[in-house]
Amino acid sequence: MASPTQTLEFQAETRQLLQLVIHSIYSNKDIFLRELISNASDALDKLRLESLTDTGLAVDTSDLHIRLDVDRDARTLTVRDNGVGMTRDDVVDLIGTIAKSGTASLLAKIKEAKDAEAAQSLIGQFGVGFYSAFMVADKVTLHTRRAGTEQGTAWESDGEGSYTIAEADDLPVGTSVTLHLKPVDGEDGLGDYLAGWKIRQIVKQYSDFIRWPIRMAAESVAPAAPAEPGTESGPESGAESASADEAAGELETLNSMKALWARPRSEVTEAEYSDFYQQISHDWQAPAETIHMRAEGTFEYEALLFIPAHAPFDLFSRDTKRGVQLYVKRVFIMDDCDALMPNYLRFVKGVVDAHDLSLNVSREILQHDRQITAVRRRLVKKVLGALKSTQADRPEAYTALWEQFGRVLKEGLLEDRDNTDALLELVRAASTDDPEKTTTLREYVSRMKDGQDTIYYLTGENRAMVENSPHMEAFTAKGYEVLILTDPVDEVWTDQIPAFDGHRFQSIAKGQVDLDGDADGDGGDEAKTEKAQREQDFAALLDWLQGTLADHVKQVRLSTRLTTSAACLVGDAHDLTPTLEKMYRAMGQELPAVKRILELNPAHPLVIALRQAHGANAEDPALADTAELLHGSALLAEGGDLPDPARFTRLLTDRLTSTL
Repeated sequence: MASPTQTLEFQAETRQLLQLVIHSIYSNKDIFLRELISNASDALDKLRLESLTDTGLAVDTSDLHIRLDVDRDARTLTVRDNGVGMTRDDVVDLIGTIAKSGTASLLAKIKEAKDAEAAQSLIGQFGVGFYSAFMVADKVTLHTRRAGTEQGTAWESDGEGSYTIAEADDLPVGTSVTLHLKPVDGEDGLGDYLAGWKIRQIVKQYSDFIRWPIRMAAESVAPAAPAEPGTESGPESGAESASADEAAGELETLNSMKALWARPRSEVTEAEYSDFYQQISHDWQAPAETIHMRAEGTFEYEALLFIPAHAPFDLFSRDTKRGVQLYVKRVFIMDDCDALMPNYLRFVKGVVDAHDLSLNVSREILQHDRQITAVRRRLVKKVLGALKSTQADRPEAYTALWEQFGRVLKEGLLEDRDNTDALLELVRAASTDDPEKTTTLREYVSRMKDGQDTIYYLTGENRAMVENSPHMEAFTAKGYEVLILTDPVDEVWTDQIPAFDGHRFQSIAKGQVDLDGDADGDGGDEAKTEKAQREQDFAALLDWLQGTLADHVKQVRLSTRLTTSAACLVGDAHDLTPTLEKMYRAMGQELPAVKRILELNPAHPLVIALRQAHGANAEDPALADTAELLHGSALLAEGGDLPDPARFTRLLTDRLTSTL
């Protein structure tokens, strides 16, 4: 005979805690069905395991499943499983977790939490997803019987002041949770959870890959009642009605149970990979690379990652969602888990299915612990390793990938110092060695001249501007290869990464450049004597120019990098480039004006004539105009902006007029 029903009162603190769980933790009320199905799946897993380890357990495991039953008249939704079930003590320990932990001290800790994230973390230590049912139900009834026992248990609560618990007879092995649903309320996020289309939608989104079949009686999927204003209506009610008429009495399986990542790679075809990628990415092309991996040991997880063949249109949008889909034991947790993939790999799509992760009660907040850090680190290495393999085995395919994602990958040089070396190996850049093909840094190093220990580069808006820059002249004349970097991020990473494989990076638009020491070594003392004589000959002109252009430049000196141009502007070794200066100002950062260095070509006719004119009459006012024009032409030659375009134009026009 069943024992009398016991009615137990919740403590006041427990009631407050339960309300906090129901109303504050879950951002989407649809989550309740995911939680109940996940609990049912766990129960089926446990029964399967116990049946293998306990030979005396007489249970039928031939058809383990989850079943959803809808009763429109009673407005109930029931989630059933024929899993391991629970004893009365289990119900008290597991379902009553919140009741047991509802103490004044716990509630005080939550109230003392400074922000919502801290409160969610605290709750995650005590709550269970079962109680999410009260978001959508006025009352929840649970019936369960433990495998290997004869006595069942009934538990019921309205989530307010009390709950009842009693023994129950004639129950099958397993658990059923019946929700007495609240009325549909679109404003409060309460959907029509009796509608077949809504149930299918939730199962498809969150539980499609659960290993056990999730079934629903076809006759239960009746057409939804006409929607009231402000309520949710299903787009498939007519189709559901026809389906119910045609398949009355049959059970349909709602989930696919096809988790590709859980299968050995040898059993999955390329077509299956491609179909799955297109499903999760909404891309119409097949992926360029597929990464299928499994980690075993103290922390187990599976991952199926894809590198797209082309960049999405919003790759550089501030609002771009990034990250991979996260599952725990095939239960969908979140769509864009950025904790598992760094920003510079935001183009990577895929799934990570962890057997156990640190999640709070809602499974929506991922705790950043050592496990997450370890998973992220290994995923990043796998992606970079796959790119490196493609670069080595299929260089043309990798070049195509670099054209799509190279700018993003170079962001990693600023964000991920742990993988700087691996990322530098992946970098490709245009160079003066080939007008069409890009080169790797490794290939550049292999072509360096004898005695050269520096990787030369120049940044700019486009290749034509860089190739025609005055800074290139001596390097072109002496046959030195220069990398041509035209992405905005190049301005930043080249300033922060000192070297590659022991060879330092050197901008040819910064600092002193003396290629004579790297040339064929002739000249020696004679070259030094000639250089000293030039500096003496031009000393007066350089001093005068530095005073005349003091508002624009910090130094005027003779150049060793010019062969055909009269002048160019360069920066000190650690100065910001003009482009980087513009970028910082565009972001609202105030910077002091950076004066640059004006270098003159001592062999250019204009510079020679200017020296002679200054020597003849240093007080000639036309000389100052010539100096200003010289500085302005150097600024324009590198693609810079004139401080006063109207004045420059007027000076140039007057000078041209005087020559006619």
